[in-house]
Amino acid sequence: MHKIIFATHNAHKLLELKNILSGLYEVVSLDEMGIKEDIPETGETLFENASIKSRYVKEKLQMDCFADDTGLEVDALNGAPGVYSARYAGETATYEQNVEKLLLELGDTNHRSARFKTVISLLLEGKEYFFEGTVEGKIIFERRGSDGFGYDPVFMPDGYNETFSEMTMELKNSISHRGRAVQKLVAFLKEYHQEL
Repeated sequence: MHKIIFATHNAHKLLELKNILSGLYEVVSLDEMGIKEDIPETGETLFENASIKSRYVKEKLQMDCFADDTGLEVDALNGAPGVYSARYAGETATYEQNVEKLLLELGDTNHRSARFKTVISLLLEGKEYFFEGTVEGKIIFERRGSDGFGYDPVFMPDGYNETFSEMTMELKNSISHRGRAVQKLVAFLKEYHQEL
């Protein structure tokens, strides 16, 4: 089976991606490849950050790889936290602290529409490809559920009465921003291998 590096240290993301890509690729993380450092995310957009991460890994290991960057855009906060989602409450902020800050910023407003966006940069045999996934929803008033990570306990996708934290991984993967971006990535990789 082909091996591909996922440029992440995030165990939750890795588990989701291993699950989705099983049978097609052996997905390995930065930790498994001996890269312990955090890759600086200095881009102004999700596209730039995803590209910075995948190019860093390609340069270092000379292997096919992909990286993602994800942002939560909240309309009442003019699109914040956006590209700063992972460090919204500070450079070393925990998931809890980021969620806390978000709920504080929103206060008691009822205007809570939001969306998650994921951009994946794939470097395959010297070429770069991008895949994007978006899911619309809203930020609820208090945390619900114990699964998932990040802003999952307060994000409820449109058409559902559960937060991402209350859903099974299978359901979340089938409708989430990352799931949608990965579905495009998987479709591309399947076609790519058929043409080889």
